Amino acid sequence: MLDQLALAGLIPVIKVNDAQDAVPLCKALQDGGLPVAEITFRTAAAEEAIRLVYEQVPDVLLGAGTVLTPEQADRAWAAGARYIVSPGFNPRVVKHCLDKGYPILPGCSSPSDIEQALEMGLTAVKIFPAGALGGIATIKALAGPYPQMHYVPTGGVNANNLMDYLSFPKVLACGGSWMVPQDAVDAKDWGKIQALAAQAVDLMLGFNIVHIGINNPDAQAAKVQADRLSQLFHWPIKEGTNYFVGTGIELMKAPGRGTHGHVAIGTPNVERAKWHLEKRGFVFDDSTARRGADGKLTFIYVQDEMAGFAFHLIQK
Repeated sequence: MLDQLALAGLIPVIKVNDAQDAVPLCKALQDGGLPVAEITFRTAAAEEAIRLVYEQVPDVLLGAGTVLTPEQADRAWAAGARYIVSPGFNPRVVKHCLDKGYPILPGCSSPSDIEQALEMGLTAVKIFPAGALGGIATIKALAGPYPQMHYVPTGGVNANNLMDYLSFPKVLACGGSWMVPQDAVDAKDWGKIQALAAQAVDLMLGFNIVHIGINNPDAQAAKVQADRLSQLFHWPIKEGTNYFVGTGIELMKAPGRGTHGHVAIGTPNVERAKWHLEKRGFVFDDSTARRGADGKLTFIYVQDEMAGFAFHLIQK
């Protein structure tokens, strides 16, 4: 489950006063590209809300938050939550969840908390309240003595600092509520929540065109076109496996993938972007995957071409 949350990258933290709101709310998140929800036990509606989402929106990565007791953890799991999140590090709750086999992200706010988590065999914890504790600077400081631990910062995470957190390799995902503002939940404004979720996902995936590769029949034809483009824009030519004009146009010395060529799309996390695009129904050609020395995916082609071009993701 933690692997799935890491691929999702962002966990909406939800409070519902009416359990009946949970299903349309989670559908709005899913339609916005974020099939994840942490429904908090901050209201009496939480348990029933979890049950309804589990039954009616089964594709959502569904968790229970603000779990304070073993009994709440059991109720949440029975209702359909598939991970447990607590605001603090309560050894009794953590031990109970581990004994029961419930994935748990306990809240930590100090080195002492993290050492307790390590002692109990955990490899990931929630950092709460992340903003008040110093944000990403504090997490980076904690990563020094505890390099084996991974973090899910929550509290004070927003659109302005999301990528500061996610760009640090020890951060698995972030918890946040700015895409589920309470006024929109209470007003049942599911369209607004869908739009905010879509904006958050777009921000996280950060797609941009890195370069366009244009197919040519041979190296001579590629050189001719490179010279013409360089003359047109006064961009330098760099020759390697192919010709690059400036940084954005690649002239292929032989026909490559795609009828006309290919488009390279940059993203901060290729594995995460692949997961999200697969949720949208796109299929990838795993035979084209490339990985870095750390084993992380850095390059992969979408299986089908579009408008005569093949598209691949590449690590920024």
